Amino acid sequence: MLAPVYYQILKQYWGYDSFRGIQEDIIRSISEGNDTLGLMPTGGGKSITFQVPALAQEGLCLVVTPLIALMKDQVQNLRKRGIKALAIYSGMDRQAIVTALENCIFGNYKFLYISPERLGTDIFRTKLRKMHISMITVDESHCISQWGYDFRPAYLKIAEVRDLLPGVPVLALTATATPEVVKDIQARLHFRRENVFRMSFERENLAYIVRHTENKTAELLHILRRMEGSAIVYVRNRRRTRETAELLNNEHITADFYHAGLDDAAKDIRQHRWQTGESRVMVATNAFGMGIDKPDVRLVIHLDLPDSVEAYFQEAGRAGRDGQKAYAVILYARSDKAALRKRVPDTFPEKDYIKDVYEHLQYYYQMAMGDGQDCVREFDIEDFCRKFKYFPVPVDSALKILTQAGYLEYTDEQDNASRLLFTVRRDELYKLRGLGDETDRLIQIILRSYTGLFTDYAFISEDSLATRTGLTRRQVYEALIRLAQLHIVSYIPQKKIPYIIYTRERMDISQIHIPPYVYEERKRRYEDRIEYMLEYVENDLICRSRMLLYYFGEKNEHNCGQCDTCIRLRHKKGSFDDAPDQLRQSILQLLAEGPLPPSAITERLNISREDATEALQQLLDEQRIFAVNGMLQLQPGTTGKVTICQ
Repeated sequence: MLAPVYYQILKQYWGYDSFRGIQEDIIRSISEGNDTLGLMPTGGGKSITFQVPALAQEGLCLVVTPLIALMKDQVQNLRKRGIKALAIYSGMDRQAIVTALENCIFGNYKFLYISPERLGTDIFRTKLRKMHISMITVDESHCISQWGYDFRPAYLKIAEVRDLLPGVPVLALTATATPEVVKDIQARLHFRRENVFRMSFERENLAYIVRHTENKTAELLHILRRMEGSAIVYVRNRRRTRETAELLNNEHITADFYHAGLDDAAKDIRQHRWQTGESRVMVATNAFGMGIDKPDVRLVIHLDLPDSVEAYFQEAGRAGRDGQKAYAVILYARSDKAALRKRVPDTFPEKDYIKDVYEHLQYYYQMAMGDGQDCVREFDIEDFCRKFKYFPVPVDSALKILTQAGYLEYTDEQDNASRLLFTVRRDELYKLRGLGDETDRLIQIILRSYTGLFTDYAFISEDSLATRTGLTRRQVYEALIRLAQLHIVSYIPQKKIPYIIYTRERMDISQIHIPPYVYEERKRRYEDRIEYMLEYVENDLICRSRMLLYYFGEKNEHNCGQCDTCIRLRHKKGSFDDAPDQLRQSILQLLAEGPLPPSAITERLNISREDATEALQQLLDEQRIFAVNGMLQLQPGTTGKVTICQ
């Protein structure tokens, strides 16, 4: 049992009398100063595992997460509970960052949420030394593993921060990690010893369905008309989000679309409409969902295949978080296999292509040989591709590989804060008349809030100005646009844009070396993830829930009974007990030679899919064989013989 203070905090701030699942085990471990890794599925209550122990001890909890939406949401929720929390992320102006860091030193705050990119800045590290840090929480910790599906080099800075805080324990949390990634997370975060707590990833209320169809539009409409409740429809690219949402609205199904290219205001409006039920369906890329807490999603549909089981499991897991029945549906067409495999050369273009992109980048920025180190440049990928006749997807991949090889740092789209410069002299400004009371008040607030506005651009926040003036954000924006039209200010509104940061000087392409752990090894793992995803959708022999759980190293000994495979097998005529003993023996003899996918067994024994289904299902139920990563293999101790019962 934990000390009473932990239960008091849980009751006081969250209204619960007891912890659930492995929450208590994780809290006990981190409270005792142990580095701890918690594997908890989406909706498993991860936030309580660090928020409760942080409140029970002196000091500040540093929370590293890449999700700005999640930061803002959690900070807001903590403040509603009377808990002091702050967030620092890309897009904040320098003064706002300094103020937040100073508050963490002197303001008795309990939580500082920070994006991994900010960890390496000089200002953060200088201020960090003066903070009393009680623990470090690393959310989405699979991002630190280069063997994971969502590796982000910025996460490697966390280990450097640990060196600045000797003795401070780290709590790593993730909802998706294979056994290999679990070990890698602990190594890269410098765990003093391995220490993992696992919660079952099984979702008993979630039915996994794969529908084979060549008319996805008709099938999508059929499902949405037949099923009630809130839904998410995932697609591969931004253009399809808009097209699919328009299609649904034309069919009288209320829908919005969401992707990373939308501005924050549009995202907030659409997310609010969906969460309140004003809009039933959100059509989105994978940019949507992280940190979104809507428990009553009844349906998640994938029109396009994700390129990993990890991504699929996380996205599908956003359905049914209230514990009520929900469905995760993939619509699969014959052309999807080739489309998914095509992502391999797009994600891992040839090394010569990568080197050409690097060379053309130097022409683009007119970077001389030996120059460039520590230079930061805005990067317009569409302009770059237009000038050098490239396609954006492989260029994006090439830059990410160059980042992992250490030649540059290519950031995702960052919120670049708005900038403002007064183009009239201060004495001329005071002589201006007829601008209106609201505009005059806005100018006064700007002058009191920011310095150096008459000599250089200053980063400003429209949200902050709206709060101080009592205007809406839209009114502030329109007033600044009007001042720019009157040539009183130069105003550059906030925009999203990636950056190229040179981590070393420009090199000749003959010296560019992309090591195997960056390219060949990661490419092989990517191919393996894609093949398992294809095995999952094409499988009709094994319970889909069991396939997903086996992938994450969890050996589930029972079928879910509700996926399309389980339902089809249950409705088949006859019994699994009718499977001929000779066929079962042949399968065991094959697997004694080594693991095989179900399709290979069917092909090598030259048997029908129906006969293979019955025999394999019986062997699975008897626990004579099991599946890992789509491959069937013998249980330890099983021979290639079948005992014939009389």
